[in-house]
Amino acid sequence: MSTPRKTTHRKRRITLLASLFTAASLLFAGGAAADTTVRIGFQKSSTLITLLRSQGTLEQVLGEQGVKVSWHEFPSGLPLLEALNVGNVDFSADVADTVPVFAQAAGARLVYVAQEAPSPTAQAIVVHSDSGIDELSDLKGKRVAVTKAAGSHYLLIQALKKAGLSFADIRPSYLTPADGRAAFENRNVDAWVVWEPFLTSAQRQLNPRVLADGSDGLADYQRYYLSSVGFAQQHPEIVATLFEELRKSGEWLRANPTEAAEILGPLWGGLDAEIVEVANRKRSYEVRLVQRDSLAEQQRIADTFHAEGLLPVKVNASDVDIWAP
Repeated sequence: MSTPRKTTHRKRRITLLASLFTAASLLFAGGAAADTTVRIGFQKSSTLITLLRSQGTLEQVLGEQGVKVSWHEFPSGLPLLEALNVGNVDFSADVADTVPVFAQAAGARLVYVAQEAPSPTAQAIVVHSDSGIDELSDLKGKRVAVTKAAGSHYLLIQALKKAGLSFADIRPSYLTPADGRAAFENRNVDAWVVWEPFLTSAQRQLNPRVLADGSDGLADYQRYYLSSVGFAQQHPEIVATLFEELRKSGEWLRANPTEAAEILGPLWGGLDAEIVEVANRKRSYEVRLVQRDSLAEQQRIADTFHAEGLLPVKVNASDVDIWAP
């Protein structure tokens, strides 16, 4: 008669332990959600992320979801996406259209979250006003500072092609924007290819001549926001929040260019607000979803870099993950 009581007692203990385990699991899961941190990588030129960061918008909105934010600055887009690929950051602020192509060629698997509408005049090739370089063909044999894999890199190749030259016809110096400016200012290079806000800053302070920008179909210059595959799959609600806040930030900047410039100037090395406002007017800041058929320019970029021997493998630019709400 005692055996059934023991069996019943054992079953009750198992049921109680199972209940406690389930409760502990739920508690742990809840704690993990509350302790989630999104690590955002950005560059100095990441305008909308810089605005959101300075205004505390993301911390407030995501904080209501129990999510923390940490910020990680990178000198250019390529190391930023490398960090995204290896899991050191979860979300990338805007990078030039060329950068995901290089990352894709290196085997990175990333998610396109959003893109900014084209801004072809937001990057340019500049030369010294007294250089004697009057046409693109005059760049042959010259030293040109350019950031590797940046949108300016593609602009330079397209401009050289327009002049009947190849990339092998110049002497490239791969430099970050800050180092490129120093090299240009000290006349260690003959030309410099750069984007905003560095471009307008140099125009106002160094008085260079613009040899070419992305107009006339040379380079659309679209900027992309990306996420790691794992983060996008595990936290779609966070990605959706990031997209919406970026979209709203772009709308606010376009409606309040002067106020935005006053906020950004001190954060961009003390740039004069007028310089920042001029620079911002060359960017669309229209954040939109990525459509697969909108990646045609990405394919042209990939084919161009491969043809020049700068991309080791052929890339199918549409063979990527695209986030959708």
